[in-house]
Amino acid sequence: MNRRPTLPGAAELFRLTAAPSPEVSSSEEAPQQRRGSGRTKHTTKITVYVSDEELMALEQARLALRGSYGLGVDRGRVVREAIAIVLDDLEALGDASLLVRRLREQ
Repeated sequence: MNRRPTLPGAAELFRLTAAPSPEVSSSEEAPQQRRGSGRTKHTTKITVYVSDEELMALEQARLALRGSYGLGVDRGRVVREAIAIVLDDLEALGDASLLVRRLREQ
């Protein structure tokens, strides 16, 4: 009787998890929306300090995404998507962007 567990092969362990980047065919096309980087190996790290309330809200959003929408994502993925959305808004609207307006309120 063999008691050794069956392990995944190298092909499964080292598979690519990111979709290939789409090619840009013309510079006259509308600018593409940014996307959070998703499930890829990230080589750069930043540290962001948040309040207890912000962390709880982020965790509740993650749980809502899982429970209500069937999206099993981690907090980092939520944050990367949020950053992409805010940067698109800033690029498209400039001075009228939500980021500029909220930062001016502080």
